[in-house]
Amino acid sequence: MSGDLPRLWRVPLLVLGMVSLFGGAAAGLLRIGWMAPLPGTASVLDHGPLMIGAFFGTVISLERAVALGARWAYSAPLCAGLGGLALLAGLGNTTGPALLFAGSLFMLTGSLQVYRRQRALHTLTLVFGAAGWAAGNALWLTGFSIPAVAPLWMAFLILTIAGERLELSRFLPPSPVASKVFTGIVMLLLTGTLAAFSTVPGAGLLFPATLLALAVWLLKQDIARRTVHQKALTRFIAVCLLSGYVWLSIGALILLSAGGLVPGTAAYGAGLHAILLGFVFAMVFGHAPIIFPAILGVRLPYHPLFYVPLLVLHLSLLLRVAGTLTAEAQMRSMGGALNAVALALFVFGMVVSVVRGAADSGRGTQP
Repeated sequence: MSGDLPRLWRVPLLVLGMVSLFGGAAAGLLRIGWMAPLPGTASVLDHGPLMIGAFFGTVISLERAVALGARWAYSAPLCAGLGGLALLAGLGNTTGPALLFAGSLFMLTGSLQVYRRQRALHTLTLVFGAAGWAAGNALWLTGFSIPAVAPLWMAFLILTIAGERLELSRFLPPSPVASKVFTGIVMLLLTGTLAAFSTVPGAGLLFPATLLALAVWLLKQDIARRTVHQKALTRFIAVCLLSGYVWLSIGALILLSAGGLVPGTAAYGAGLHAILLGFVFAMVFGHAPIIFPAILGVRLPYHPLFYVPLLVLHLSLLLRVAGTLTAEAQMRSMGGALNAVALALFVFGMVVSVVRGAADSGRGTQP
């Protein structure tokens, strides 16, 4: 099927992703002792799949579909979004994982199509990220545990972000040496996801060590180091990016201290949330004012209050990570609750910004 999907039809797909976001947040709160209302008959074990596959899978594949401009590509966010609904309905044994796997295959196909159109390192990196999601979903569908496939799911998010940042670096292109270093880091990260399955002593260190190398590379090469000195939205985006890279470094160091991704340890929970909340959601906060207008065709006028959710996210994550590492359950629980508040403030702020943008457009106000 050719031709792009009308913008109005993209809204339900985005809503599906948001439902999974709030469902995943509720499952996470239940895991740390809060009596959060969890929609449907989902369990706390669905927290990771809802957040990574159903929410991020929907939003990222929706963005990819918009870039492709082909209706078939929207099968990816549709399947991912429906997979989230299936998980919330208690269909997490087969139906939910199967839908998420289907969504990841559609997204991998779309990513390969993007690479065929533009053969470049950043588009190849996006392909590797999509392949990581598909591989993790395939293993999960066949019975592997969530902790076992977590490195592949993390690689999906991390490589997607790295690929998109590399694409934007065309305004300040990395040197040939820096590009080769980036290629090496990507290859080592992919190797590290496989090494995480190994029982060889020390093999689990490769994954977090590579994450640390990537964080250092991004901190040095990203154009955000320069744009942070500008004003308004440009500075806000740069602050989000740079703070996210710091959290990626912290998460990698925590995991390194524990010998890698070792489920059941305090470092595992602290390290994963430092990366998946501190790094990934900081990227979301920073890119949302760019992505949402591209997907929905709406304006998101900047306001200094954009910093509020970001500040709450970082402070609450400090509390949560410290509470996890020191076995202070109350501190960890409070930090987790404030993480959810940060996400709610972010969504609320985006909605308010859309309304402001629509009102300004109606009055003929220029951005």
